[in-house]
Amino acid sequence: MIESLLEIISDPARVIAAHEIESVYLTDTLGRLKGRADALVKPISTEEVSQILSFAYKESIPVTPRGAGTNLVGSTVPDEGGIVLDLSLMNHILEIDERTMTATVEAGTILEDFQKQVEAMGLFYPPDPGEKRATIGGNISTNAGGMRAVKYGVTRDFCMGLEVVMANGKVLQLGSKNIKDSSGLSLKNLVIGSEGTLAVITKCILKLIPKPEMSLSVVVPFDSLQTGIKNVLHIIHQNANPTAIEFVERKVIQLGEAFLGLKFPYESANAYIILTFDGYEDEVLRNVERVKQVVLAYGALDFIVLEDEQTKSDVWKIRGALVKAVEVVSEQEPVDIVVPIDQTAQFIKYVYEVEQETGMQIVSFGHAGDGNVHLCVVRGNRTEEEWLREKEVNLSKLYAKAYALGGLTSGEHGIGLSKKAYFHRESDPVLLQLMQNVKDAFDEKRILNSKKAYNA
Repeated sequence: MIESLLEIISDPARVIAAHEIESVYLTDTLGRLKGRADALVKPISTEEVSQILSFAYKESIPVTPRGAGTNLVGSTVPDEGGIVLDLSLMNHILEIDERTMTATVEAGTILEDFQKQVEAMGLFYPPDPGEKRATIGGNISTNAGGMRAVKYGVTRDFCMGLEVVMANGKVLQLGSKNIKDSSGLSLKNLVIGSEGTLAVITKCILKLIPKPEMSLSVVVPFDSLQTGIKNVLHIIHQNANPTAIEFVERKVIQLGEAFLGLKFPYESANAYIILTFDGYEDEVLRNVERVKQVVLAYGALDFIVLEDEQTKSDVWKIRGALVKAVEVVSEQEPVDIVVPIDQTAQFIKYVYEVEQETGMQIVSFGHAGDGNVHLCVVRGNRTEEEWLREKEVNLSKLYAKAYALGGLTSGEHGIGLSKKAYFHRESDPVLLQLMQNVKDAFDEKRILNSKKAYNA
């Protein structure tokens, strides 16, 4: 295999044999699920990707695409061996077109780098998942959401076109710079969120908007998370158009404070809602005042506008580091269940009941404005056998409850390997079969991430 790959990529530094592959390329960001690979390949062009996949397809060799490897569900774990296709060197911003308000980037472009460049030009790319060092291709592969989704939507809403390489090596253009498209089936939208199971993304056309004139963040403390969550619908009904509505418990914030060595405002609260507003200054200030009046009327302990840039930065750094902060204390299983926004309080109530009933700590935070509840199910001092057994039982309860409330397995992390059993258990077999049929239409030999997500 290595000899054949070196015929495609003549640079031996970009073709690594099995015994030389670093362990980071065989897992995800948590590092607990580990696979194996016969080769690691780092292409630098669509042409190289095409030739690699043509070879793999002809020889029926499994291929695992990856970007920065920041996923949390095992999507980048090469569980069938074969080739790990690392796109991180394809990281160029190819064009920023201010006439069409679009950008064209390679799939390995880092989100944080891209956002900084467009914002320096007075433009804005709103999708803002917690992991800023993820790649754009990875964001598209999981349809990443993040904190701004309540106002702007998710990655899908800003992906106008894709260049993809099919499993057999054929290069296709899906979508375009055109704003409207009613020209046949939207194959682009099938690839978005498919976790590398249908095709390999090599280039992306992204929608941009003008950078907001002002952005203002607010911390609203509460005596309980239930009171805070119930305020979310009151906030939404004010038509104040917040950019982000986050909820988090004080006990989780304390972990973030210790992890980063930072301080969060209003230490005596038990829970917080964190808000961001952006737009024109007069619009932002009116919306902030409208929300202030309603939350104070419905149980908020205070309404803290983060006018100091350092405090604002510290608050969002703590919020963004919560999963890593929990992981430092104990092994944990990250969950990103999504429920209808009016069921968020009911689901959180059930989480508390499971925690009290089983004695297993379950840390709660997430995107209150869109019902995306993040949980860290904490191992504590359980033995490996106890942890695996109890984790399975409790996760099954949580996913079943979410579906009973009209929810779904994942809001933004994807299914990968770690959520596959729960997703299959709660999904209609007819839907799963349709997904399998789509997979076969794109990848008849099933060489791309074929044991992940919806696959049998």
